[in-house]
Amino acid sequence: MQTSAVQRLAVRCARHPWRTLAVWSVVLALALLSSAMLLGSALTTEGSIKSEPDSLKGFNLIDDRFPARNEVTEYVVVRSESGTAADLRATVARLRTDLAAADGVKDVGDPFATGAGGLVSQDGTAVLVPVVMNDDGGADPTAGIADVVDAVEGVDAQDGVAATITGQWTLGYDFTLVSQHDLEKGEMQFGLPAALVVLLLVFGAVVAASVPLLMAVASIVVAVGVSAVVGQATDLSFFIVNMVIAMGLALGIDYSLFVTSRFREERHAGLDRLAAIAVCGATASKAVLFSGLSFVVALLGMLLVPDTVLRSLAFGAIVVGLVTVAAALTLLPATLALLGDRIERGRIPFVPRQHGGESPFWRRAVGRATKRPVVTVVVASGLLVLLALPVLGLRTGSAGLTTLPSDTVTQRGFAALTTYFPQGVRPSPAQVVVDAPSSPQVAAAVARLEERVAADPDFGPSTVTTAPGEDLTLVEVVVEGDPASSRASAAITRLRRDYIPTAFDGVDAPVYVTGTTAFDIDYAALIDHWLPIVITFVLTLSFLLLLLVFRSVVLPLKAVVLNLLSVGAAYGLMVLVFQDGHGADLLGLRQIDRVEPWVPVFLFSVLFALSMDYHVFLLTRIKERYLATGDTVDAVAHGVGATGRIITGAALIIVVVFVGFAQGDLVGFQQMGFGVAVALFIDATLIRTVLVPASMVLLGRWNWYLPGWLEWLPELHVEGGAEGEAERDAQVVPTGSAIRQ
Repeated sequence: MQTSAVQRLAVRCARHPWRTLAVWSVVLALALLSSAMLLGSALTTEGSIKSEPDSLKGFNLIDDRFPARNEVTEYVVVRSESGTAADLRATVARLRTDLAAADGVKDVGDPFATGAGGLVSQDGTAVLVPVVMNDDGGADPTAGIADVVDAVEGVDAQDGVAATITGQWTLGYDFTLVSQHDLEKGEMQFGLPAALVVLLLVFGAVVAASVPLLMAVASIVVAVGVSAVVGQATDLSFFIVNMVIAMGLALGIDYSLFVTSRFREERHAGLDRLAAIAVCGATASKAVLFSGLSFVVALLGMLLVPDTVLRSLAFGAIVVGLVTVAAALTLLPATLALLGDRIERGRIPFVPRQHGGESPFWRRAVGRATKRPVVTVVVASGLLVLLALPVLGLRTGSAGLTTLPSDTVTQRGFAALTTYFPQGVRPSPAQVVVDAPSSPQVAAAVARLEERVAADPDFGPSTVTTAPGEDLTLVEVVVEGDPASSRASAAITRLRRDYIPTAFDGVDAPVYVTGTTAFDIDYAALIDHWLPIVITFVLTLSFLLLLLVFRSVVLPLKAVVLNLLSVGAAYGLMVLVFQDGHGADLLGLRQIDRVEPWVPVFLFSVLFALSMDYHVFLLTRIKERYLATGDTVDAVAHGVGATGRIITGAALIIVVVFVGFAQGDLVGFQQMGFGVAVALFIDATLIRTVLVPASMVLLGRWNWYLPGWLEWLPELHVEGGAEGEAERDAQVVPTGSAIRQ
């Protein structure tokens, strides 16, 4: 009997379960060790892009031409609650000493120094302490900012004094804390328990439900360990941990769910343990392998985008996906071999144990969908298109600090800064970089520019600085309000499009606008540029992979179209809820006027990857039946009937995992979690149980059409075919007989 490598691997691991567990124990120990020793130094809170837009060119010029420049990144507001600023001299002196001792702090300003103008509030009760932080000389501002915040909060705890801080590094500090809180609250307190509840309902037994969860945890531990090692050689965003945990739970549970369900089904049919595992290796395990490959292919597109955050998220998801596949192909067969029928232990009261086979409920559901396939396809597709229409109004842009919870350090500091210094300095001013030697023409152009921005209420005071080599002029202009707001973006757009071209008309000098707002605008434009490229790349590779797997040009094309419909509907609903505010309060979500730039490209890649997972599982079961009967209608009914409960349970697990993200405080995570949850709910219900069966019945034998010039494609038999049948034929135990250990 000819068997596949996947089947042979599953049987080998099942025959030597303790040896397999020993290997995985070593791998897990090494992963835990690398995480403990290396993870802290592997991750960064800073994002960067690998291309060079105008904002980055300007930033690099400032960095190059002002080598000794002390750029203020943080502002501490210290206020006397019962007296005047003069009463704060001793308090500020102690605070400045504590701040200067923190790692990464380069300089601390003195509001009481001679010539220090603008650092005392107009009402005379508050002072401003500028703090310069950078990473020159091996200092670590990421670690030091925590000490800075602690020092400020220590002063704030004193009677009669209020102290707050805001700035670039403080914002990163808050984002880190909020993301960690979201991870703990959303994934650990909500996603993981909810996933366990769904597993218990799907399997009806504690042990059976625990196996997928253990596979997921093992995959997460190994993936985090790998990320810790890779992070020593390249920049990885700290968001990678959130992604590894979310996708590890989703994929680890999903893949184990399909294999374990098939194992229980074959055991219930009368096969012994090894034979049941062999059938799983020939069917479900091979489907897991190719499903994992489709998942990886769909996420490769994100690696194309020159953004460290998106690449980190993609890398984390790809690594945990590959590790999960490896666990499903090796660790899971060994675990099933050791457990045997003990997997049925811990029965849940009032919940029927599921042993696989066709579900009458899902068979009836697919029967209703396929009774009038034309009407079903038209109505369901029309509904999805209708849901997708709001995507035409999609606007992207960074959320900014004002979308953080109001009790965060940055928010409180920014509120104090704008209250007591309404016309003064701001973190992240707009920076106009004139890359030309100083000259009367450049000076006159700069004067014209200052005159224009002074008349614009969205800009504040401006300052002009010349580089030591007199080969660059820097104009810094205060941007009113949140630097990431729509107001600030519109102001920078006017600066670039109108004010600078007018002021520098006739002056031969490259002019760049940089700063936080300019960078956010350039980043959004970068993502908008790469989104169609990523979509084309993912669609093409996914089509080719499915073409190879199913030897049909119709099935891959239909899969691509249906997945686009579910993704489009998710985009449209995201616009309705987050931009337009429909139901946002009811769902506990925050309405903002824009969607984070990285969310659309991330959602497309992840949703397409997860949707392809289910498509592969469903179609492999349908094709397995079709090869045995040649009847498309029966094959579709059997495929949906046999996988409907499992696919729905798997999708529901991922939905609750990503709903955990939507429960968090970061708006970007809310948008991501909502988008994934909604799309997968649509995919597991409207797509898998309505559109897929109805369209397949409508197409009939055309589902399996392959042009003659593609007959050279190899026969992969992902659905198992003869391998699974041979294993069953070798068993003489009649169906329904007692299952012995």
